[in-house]
Amino acid sequence: MQYFIYGCSSGFGKAITLKLISEGHIVCGFSRSAPAIEGGKNFHHYKCDVTSESQLVHTLNSATETHGIPDGIVLNAGGPAPGTALSTKPEDYRNAYNLVFEWKVRVVLHLIPHFSERGKGNILFIESQSLKQPIPGLVLSNSMRLAVAGFAKTMSAEVAGMGIRINILAPGSHDTPAIERVIQKRADAAGISVENSRIQMEKSIPTGRFGKAEELANLACWLLSDESTFITGQTISHDGGNISHIFG
Repeated sequence: MQYFIYGCSSGFGKAITLKLISEGHIVCGFSRSAPAIEGGKNFHHYKCDVTSESQLVHTLNSATETHGIPDGIVLNAGGPAPGTALSTKPEDYRNAYNLVFEWKVRVVLHLIPHFSERGKGNILFIESQSLKQPIPGLVLSNSMRLAVAGFAKTMSAEVAGMGIRINILAPGSHDTPAIERVIQKRADAAGISVENSRIQMEKSIPTGRFGKAEELANLACWLLSDESTFITGQTISHDGGNISHIFG
């Protein structure tokens, strides 16, 4: 099978890419920088800044023209900058909208007709636990990712009868490059060392540790497979038990 993976150069995107390649699938990966991935004929990289509409459209067209329509796609990118509601400016929301929401809609709307024609397709969003429980100091993520969830849930019902599935993974704190910004921000706010900030964050998780990108990749690849064909329209946490309410 063939998959398009966005944000393939690090973190969750890289872990999912490596897992799919190890299972013998073909991956077209999209990222701003070239990833350290040796996939041979099973991996094709497209340099793309998802906030640039021209780059997004060009690389998506190039990949589909060269390799065909994928069996599934993973919509994943870095999160917006940390900040409180009081400190965040209107232009920050505009930038976060481009980074978190708009490009994903463009990719989905481009591929839906092709998936519908084939009678099968799989779309997986990698978002954040902030979909279920707001994270202090991350107002942009708390706000914009809810827009993604609303879009994905609405679209999932509209296309389920076409054989198309849409789901969201909502990861909590994982030991990836993205978490370092949050650790530093909390260290600065509390006046403590980065190491102590990391320790405090890990202790606050019921499992007592950050997750691993490879662990999330295992779940992502299962959702992308034909073993999960009855699952659609869901937001699934991967958070070490960090969401406190019953429907975490």
